[in-house]
Amino acid sequence: MRLAPDQVQVIKSVAQRVLGDDAHVILFGSRTDDAKRGGDIDLLFETPHPVGNRATALGQIYAALISELGDRKLDLLLCDPDTPDAPVLRLARDTGMRL
Repeated sequence: MRLAPDQVQVIKSVAQRVLGDDAHVILFGSRTDDAKRGGDIDLLFETPHPVGNRATALGQIYAALISELGDRKLDLLLCDPDTPDAPVLRLARDTGMRL
């Protein structure tokens, strides 16, 4: 995994701050492969609670991550109980690493 321990802690902290203590995050994509270089940070945020305004929640997560990690390329997905299943969600869960 190509994230530093302090970056992982920031990401987890942001997830819990915005989505609640029982939220978790999955890192997927190129950052899970230690042999690769560069690449954006692909993150799936999951919560067992319905999210009222998904756009607001994703905006809060994005703003907090940029503020705490610096300007980085981020691809963010948000999954709550009302999120329909999609191939990208299955891919993230099947190939990703839970932080």
